[in-house]
Amino acid sequence: MSTPALIQPAWRKSSHSGGNEGNCVELADLDGRVGVRDSKNPTAGHLTLTRHEFAALLTHLRP
Repeated sequence: MSTPALIQPAWRKSSHSGGNEGNCVELADLDGRVGVRDSKNPTAGHLTLTRHEFAALLTHLRP
């Protein structure tokens, strides 16, 4: 029996981040959940949120 290969998530930076490499986050679809990580330190780990939790976070962060 073979073990399936791990698929690397496709991380993407927000279009609102701009080009100055400031405080940016990256997002990834993690099998129905949303991964959130620091673009300046991607190896430090990430948060995994449900889509509902992510929507609530965005609602909270909007001015």
